[in-house]
This record gives sequence, structure tokens and C-alpha cells, in this order.
Amino acid sequence: MGKDVPPGVFSREDRVRYRQKVRRCLDVFALMLDDFGFDADRPTTGLEVELNLVDGQAEPAMRNAEILANLADPTFQTELGQFNLELNARPRLIEGAGFTDYEEDLRASLGRAEDRAVKAHATIILIGILPTLTPRHLVLDNLSTNERYRVLNDQIVTARGEDIGLDIAGVERLQTYTDSIAPEAACTSVQFHLQVAPDSFANYWNASQAIAGIQVAVGANSPFLYGKQLWAETRVALFEQATDTRPDELKAQGVRPRVWFGERWITSIFDLFEENVRYFPPLLPICEDEDPVEVLHNGGVPMLGELRLHNGTVYRWNRPVYDVMNGRPHLRVENRVLPAGPTVVDMLANAAFYFGLARELAEADRPIWSQLPFSAAEENFHSAARRGIAATVYWPRMGEVRVTDLVLDVLLPKAYAGLDRFGVRPADRDRLLGIIEERCRTGRNGAVWQTEAVSAAQRGRGMSRTAALHEMLQRYGELQRSNAPVHTWPVPD
Repeated sequence: MGKDVPPGVFSREDRVRYRQKVRRCLDVFALMLDDFGFDADRPTTGLEVELNLVDGQAEPAMRNAEILANLADPTFQTELGQFNLELNARPRLIEGAGFTDYEEDLRASLGRAEDRAVKAHATIILIGILPTLTPRHLVLDNLSTNERYRVLNDQIVTARGEDIGLDIAGVERLQTYTDSIAPEAACTSVQFHLQVAPDSFANYWNASQAIAGIQVAVGANSPFLYGKQLWAETRVALFEQATDTRPDELKAQGVRPRVWFGERWITSIFDLFEENVRYFPPLLPICEDEDPVEVLHNGGVPMLGELRLHNGTVYRWNRPVYDVMNGRPHLRVENRVLPAGPTVVDMLANAAFYFGLARELAEADRPIWSQLPFSAAEENFHSAARRGIAATVYWPRMGEVRVTDLVLDVLLPKAYAGLDRFGVRPADRDRLLGIIEERCRTGRNGAVWQTEAVSAAQRGRGMSRTAALHEMLQRYGELQRSNAPVHTWPVPD
């Protein structure tokens, strides 16, 4: 939800007008899907990375405004917390040397940001959840200064009508309450965008849903929150709970959560936008001047601002995106399931695995979603978030299988084939998918390294949990800057 919003309270009239406008946009979108020329000639990709800032003691550093002002770089933006930044890489094709271009671009951009961060007595960390965060950091006063975050907080808290409960049972258990959405700022992710044609969107979204659990298992990097060891990818549970607008009574009635895996396979992107309008009341009822019907009638390209804004307040793990670039509309799948980090090359390995596997499954003669129950895909997702690379998942014709065996025996060959369909340079394909293979062979990803490092400090050297987390994060930052894949990182004695 990147749109600036005006201060003030929304009136009942605002909400009625917005609901009408969203439905008008939805009708226009349906017409466009029938006979409009979408940009789908070549499958452009995109990548966003959410970053954390820490000080010299590995504590969260509330300095994003200062660093952004010194950067003066439009590819960097604020995120929810003052200790967050977001980097939006330039969209590109991954054919040929596209992944090498991404790596050089990301490392150069992060280098510039790190230079400005150091001048502000901070450093950048790529991680799913900063392990040194405490409840005193995740408070309303530490939200970024952009007014849109305060308005969004007010709307979510008002919709819920009471404090937001966090209850995450993993290796240990966290139970607490918050009076704001500030804990959502702890969730930092990497997001992959894949541009697709309207008639193939459903295939790509369904494929992305089917493999979401596998992605999370292999890429988990968020085992700690508030000093407790919880899920391998605690970010999933935290994000689902920290933005939940439903009190217990609405949960019991089956009202859908705004952070949502979904409930069915789809046949069109329209299914998802229609569900947004049908199930979710507006959080930010801000109307644009555009009349989409008139724009379409006059041969223009409607921006559909209200529909897009509403879509941005429904937090699907695989989000549908309608956008307009250079006067042409296009559609994207935004894959949002993975945490940031541990390194640039680890994130690009995750990207290569996702792009390759999604394409191969989306274009398969027998779709995976015709064999995998949707409920099983959702259960895989949450099981993988809990147990990470040690998870067991359900897969057609294999039954219950260790995720590492599934990846090595079945899914990696498909990812190789999918990257070949994209025309990825073999050297990049082999290097990046080789990282996924080695993670599975060694059973080591970011979450495993973090928990082993903390355990070694506590049990081996008698450190407190708090001291162990700070030491681990400082060592994590050093290893991250080496850009060596996380499965090769040594664990301190």
C-alpha cells in the first residue's frame, strides 16, 4: 500500500462513494479482460527487498528518514517502521544474463545505501525479522513519518475495536497484545513480480500457491521474535496476526482475514479482484477523479485507482497486480511469501527457484492444481513456516514427503526446465539453483544458521539469550556482506 493518503477521518459518505467507485472499476476491469490489449509480449520480472537498520550494538536504528534524505534515490522508499527501508530493483527480463544484472544492481544499490547508513551510525541487515526487536521498539511512535501509515493503523485498529493479540506457539511460545500495527514492521520480505498475460494469469497464480510452502521451507529466515524461538518463518504468523481486523467473534463466524492465503484455485484474475470487493470492507476509502467508464469509452487506459488501492489492503501471499506503465496496462503475480536475506545471492537463488518452477508448473500439460487439494497447499504453507527446511509436506503421487527430498527429486529439475524456457544463461541457472540444491542436501538455511548460532552462544559459552541474539546478529551482518550463500556460513563454537 504505497499510496499517500490525506489526514483526517473518513465519513460515511466517503465509504459509500468509494464502494460504488470500486464496483465501477471492477466492471471496467471485466470489460478490459475480455478485449483489451495488455502488455504481455515478454515476461518482465521485478524484485523488491525490505531492509532493516541497526546501530553498532545491533539494536534497531530509527533512522530511515535521515538515510533516505541523504540517498536521494527514488529506488529506495520508506516502509512501515523507522528502522525499515524498501529497495525496488528496476524491472527486467531474466533471459540471458538477467540474474547477473540483478545481482550487480542490487549489490551496487545496497552499497550506496550502506554508505549513507554508516554516516548515520547504522548498518543494513537483510533478514526476515530482526532478532533484537523488543516490544519497546514496535510502538506507534516508531512508525515512519508518512501520514499513510498512521491512517492505515487507525483504520485497522478501529475496525478491530480492541487491542491486537499475538499468540505464536513454536519451539517456545509468545503471547502478548499490541495497541497498534507496529509489530507488522518486524516482517521484512523479498517480493518477486512476474508479468503474465491475462489468459495465463490463473495458471501462474495457482502454480505460485501450490509451491508457496516449498518456497518458505527452503528460504525460512525468521526464527526469533521478542527474544523467543518460535517458527522457522515466524514472519508468516506475525504478519497474519498483526494486521488482523477481526475480533474473536468475527473469526468464529468465518470472516476472512486480510492476510489471506485464499480458499480456492482460480480460473481468472477477475476471481481475485471480485473476492476482494465481495469480502473485504474498505480500509482507505479515497476516491480519484477518474471516471474509468469514460476513459475506456474514449479509448484510453483506465488507472482503476480505487480497485488497485483496495487490492493493496488485502494482503494475499500471492497478490494479483494490475498496473499501467508507459500507457499500457499489464498484469503481474506478486509473490510475497519469502523473508529478506540472508544475502543477495541467496535471494536471487530463491528468485530463480520461484520463477523457474512457477513457469514449468504453469505451462505443464497436467496442472498441479488439478491434483493437489487447495486445503493441502495451505496446510503445506503453514507447516513449512513452522518447521522450515525440516518440514514434511503433501505432494500428489508422493503423499507425505520431506520437503528436501521433494525439491531434490522432483522440483529442482522442473525449475531448471522453467529457467530454460525463460532463456536464462546456463551458468546463472546452474549457480543459483545449485544454492537451492546445497541448502537441501545440507539441511541449512537462514533459520537453521540463526538458531544454531544462538544455541552455540547460550549452551557453549553460557551467554544469555539477549546477548546471544545480539552477537548472532552482528556476525550475521558480517557474513551477509561477504555474499557467501548461507548454507556455507560457519557456526561459532
